[in-house]
Amino acid sequence: MTWSEVVELLGTGLQETAWMVGVSALFTAIGGLLIGVLFVLTERGGLLPIPPLNSVLGLIVNLGRSIPFLILMVAIIPFTRLVVGTSIGTDAAIVPLTVGAIPFFARVVETALREVPSDVVAAATAMGATRREIVGKVLLREAMPGLISGFTITIIAIVGYSAMAGTVGGGGLGYLAISYGYQRFETKVMIATVVALVLFVQLIQMVGDFLARRLSHR
Repeated sequence: MTWSEVVELLGTGLQETAWMVGVSALFTAIGGLLIGVLFVLTERGGLLPIPPLNSVLGLIVNLGRSIPFLILMVAIIPFTRLVVGTSIGTDAAIVPLTVGAIPFFARVVETALREVPSDVVAAATAMGATRREIVGKVLLREAMPGLISGFTITIIAIVGYSAMAGTVGGGGLGYLAISYGYQRFETKVMIATVVALVLFVQLIQMVGDFLARRLSHR
C-alpha cells in the first residue's frame, strides 16, 4: 500500500472519528450537565432536596460507569437499532458512545459544582436569587473552568471509546487500525493511525486548556 492510499484512508477515518466524537460530545454535554446539576440540587441540604430522586440518579450514574464500554456497546445493540436502525457504522457507534460518556461527565459536573464555595451560594440566596439564577449565574459560572477541563477529559475518553467501537464495525480510526493495520499487517496504516490519534487528542487538550484558562476567574 502506497502512502497516498494511506493518506486517503486516514482522511476518511479522521472524518468518521470526528463525526462520532463531535455528535457524542454534544449529547454528552447536554445529558451529563443536566444529570450532574440535578444530582447536586436534589441532595440533602441542596437547593431542591429530593433524596429519593438523588438516590436514583446516583444509581444510574454508578451503573453506567461500572460497565466496560465494549460490553455496554454489545448490551445495548437492540436500543441502538431502535434509535438509528442499525448496529454497525459511525451513526450506530454514536449511541453507545453517548450512553457510556454521559455518566462519566455527570460525575465531572457534580465534582466541579461542589468546588464552588458555599458562601457564594449563600450570598446569592440572601440577595433573593431564584434557584434558576443561582444555578445559571452562580454555580455554573463559578464552576466553568472546572467544567471545561472536565469536558475536555470526557471528549478524550470518547476518542478512546470510538477507537474501541471501530473493532466491532463502528468505523473511524479504530476500524482502520484493526482492518488494515492489524488484520492486513499494513504497518504504514497502523503508524499513521497512531500518529493521527495522538495529534487529535493533543489538539483537543490544547483547545480545552486554552478555554479553561480564559474562563478562569483567578
